[in-house]
Amino acid sequence: MEDVGLIMPTASLDPEFWKNKRVLLTGHSGFKGAWLGLWLERLEALVTGVSLPPDTRPNLFELSKLEQKFHSHFCDIRDYENFEKIVQKCDPEIIFHLAAQPLVLASYESPLDTFSTNVMGTTNLLEISRTLPNVKAIVVVTTDKVYKNTENGLLFKEDDPLGGLDPYSSSKAAAEMVVSSYRHSFFQSRNIKVSTARAGNVIGGGDWSKNRILPDAISAWKNGDVLLVRNPNAVRPWQHVLEPIFGYLMLAQKSFDNKFSGDAFNFGPNPDGAVPVHDLICMAQVAMGYGEVEFSKSRPVLHEANNLMLDNDKSSKILGISPAMNLKISIDKTINWHKEYWSGRDVHDLCNSEISEYMELL
Repeated sequence: MEDVGLIMPTASLDPEFWKNKRVLLTGHSGFKGAWLGLWLERLEALVTGVSLPPDTRPNLFELSKLEQKFHSHFCDIRDYENFEKIVQKCDPEIIFHLAAQPLVLASYESPLDTFSTNVMGTTNLLEISRTLPNVKAIVVVTTDKVYKNTENGLLFKEDDPLGGLDPYSSSKAAAEMVVSSYRHSFFQSRNIKVSTARAGNVIGGGDWSKNRILPDAISAWKNGDVLLVRNPNAVRPWQHVLEPIFGYLMLAQKSFDNKFSGDAFNFGPNPDGAVPVHDLICMAQVAMGYGEVEFSKSRPVLHEANNLMLDNDKSSKILGISPAMNLKISIDKTINWHKEYWSGRDVHDLCNSEISEYMELL
């Protein structure tokens, strides 16, 4: 068996805890949201999903038939009145907030939508949550890009200063401040644990988002096109999507059980996962078995951080979790997922098989 990580996880999910738990999942039609929804389905949680309709064709949400698995609502989280009705009817005990405008380049094209969704959408969720009688744990997913990046090459820790030069990063940093304000002003007195989760760049099967390097590569190569890489020297903390999803579930489970107060947590890969885009693509070429690439030699016109790396020490010590897969295996699993999909394999079955394989590593 190949080496799958430097430190094996020690925490585990409790199926009895999750069975019949009422869970609100925003962003359930997105890539990460769909994977989290699939895992919650396995755990037999009672899930209500709220999001915009999927914005790609194909998409994991529809292919995995998640709309048949739990209560699914297409609603803009900026629409306070309709959003409130759905949330109150759900009466959640646990909330995962993933709904967002998640792309840096898209934030330059639509800054107003980015700020209104990521800041006011999060504020709407927290304001509505103040009225809920049974909620005990809220996990707000932000990003590794919330930190004020001075490009010093060091790992970011949760107590490092927040910031962001592009609209996406700054909107997520602002969302972190909103969460902190609501946590201290309204939720601590009710013993409701509100945490933020800052994950690295996720890869995995079922992502067809534009302007994400690995989905762009897989699509280009399958179509016989040359992949143009605009920022090959940018270092990112790459990890398989199931790594942070497991972290979110453990964070909610331990928060609910009063193991600790709500706080911010990083979920990044082992050190081998923080590599330049150039290296990621070269590894993906090997896994794919073919594909041409053209690496840009000019500097990007729009600002993007050069180095992003996360310190996982807090998640390891408090949650008892560590990355279970190295970068090679994460890339191989991503490419193989798509090859299985192209061969006609049932997507729901394919995803559940990957979750089962991941759980065997825990």
